[in-house]
Amino acid sequence: MVVTRFAPSPTGYLHIGGLRTALFNWLWARKNDGKFLLRIEDTDQKRNSQEALQAILEAFDWVGMNYDGDVLYQSKRFDVYKKYINKLLEEGKAYKCYMSKEELDKLREEQMARGERARYDGRYRDFSGEPPVGVEPVIRIKAPQEGFIEFEDGVKGNIKIAASEVDDFIIARSDGTPTYNFVVAIDDYEMGLTDVIRGDDHLYNTPKQLVVYEALGFKPPKFYHVPMIHNDKGKKLSKRDGAVDVMEYKKEGFLPEALLNFLVRLGWSHGDQEIFSLQEMIELFDPKDINKSASRYNLDKLLWLNAHYIKESSSKRLVNLLKDFDLELENYDKIDLLFEATKQKAKTLKELASEIKKILNPPSEYDAKAIKKAFKGEAKELLSDFAKALEEANPTTKEEAHKVIEDFVAQKEIGFGKIGMPLRVALFGNLSGPGLDEAIVILGVDEVIKRIEKMLEYA
Repeated sequence: MVVTRFAPSPTGYLHIGGLRTALFNWLWARKNDGKFLLRIEDTDQKRNSQEALQAILEAFDWVGMNYDGDVLYQSKRFDVYKKYINKLLEEGKAYKCYMSKEELDKLREEQMARGERARYDGRYRDFSGEPPVGVEPVIRIKAPQEGFIEFEDGVKGNIKIAASEVDDFIIARSDGTPTYNFVVAIDDYEMGLTDVIRGDDHLYNTPKQLVVYEALGFKPPKFYHVPMIHNDKGKKLSKRDGAVDVMEYKKEGFLPEALLNFLVRLGWSHGDQEIFSLQEMIELFDPKDINKSASRYNLDKLLWLNAHYIKESSSKRLVNLLKDFDLELENYDKIDLLFEATKQKAKTLKELASEIKKILNPPSEYDAKAIKKAFKGEAKELLSDFAKALEEANPTTKEEAHKVIEDFVAQKEIGFGKIGMPLRVALFGNLSGPGLDEAIVILGVDEVIKRIEKMLEYA
């Protein structure tokens, strides 16, 4: 059985790079009818935030990525880690190091002066003398001193480094708290992980974790290290580029399926296909197809996908989603026509809400440039005559409203813009908005005439 995991630290929000990692793990588990587990790496008690933890869980809930079983919290497992540390000490695979910070600093200075890489020199590896007084030791693991540490990465291929590159690293600090690479190896083993898909910023943690696996006699999982997401200039993604809290995307009016579709294509592809349903992602995803090079964040692509999913959404769903944007449309009787008039142009729910409000709410002010452009010559007289024609015809369908405008233009022997522009300003306050025939039916003849009369008083 395939078992994967996502293991965030609750020290900050979940950003899209983290969500993409979670998505890849989730898809691989679901494709194989396996398990996707969630682990919270909260051993840093000083930096942990309950708010950040809640945001992570909310993000998972919003995008619909369910995890199996209970959430595992590292902060509740210190007894487990201590048991393994003691086991390694008893077996002579780890040892107490009494080196002071001053000694370590001095060693590093000397190594750097000689042009060497700063690393621990193993001076307490086989120490059997009297421990120095007043020094609380750290626990170091005995790393191999010759040969190579080698593993097959599912994305990058064979990774091989000299054992001399990994020193006897600390697995427990002087206060007894275990270190990152030690607890990750323990947890991944105890959770039964078969596949670890994570960012390639963890690539150089892997040899250390393999040292822990080897010391404890554990079989390591298969590793896949995914290249980072860069901005459109090929640099590290920043908040300005979109590396914000995943829930910010919800606030900005993105749909979860658009965000997931966008993320799956950042570093993975299936031919030239751009649009994937969740089921297609599950069926087609394979981590061996993850690109070897970094992907580039493209906001225009995300907006294009979001616009697609808005168009595909039912009126009922959109009514529900727009409640988050101060729109209550449940009892509105022309809802399908309203969405037909607005959702073709909207790239986000925020934009959709704005377009709908623009139609339903009478303009509180008029754009000066639009008035100057629209109200030339006989514009006011034409607008007044159009109100009379509209009242007389009383159209109730889009087709009927279109015919009223068409007949009026023909009768007056004018171009469409001569009535279209002043009418648009009267209805919306400027020269943008939906089709006028749609707007007339959505608002109703009485409301249209009311707005025309208000415009005529103002212009």
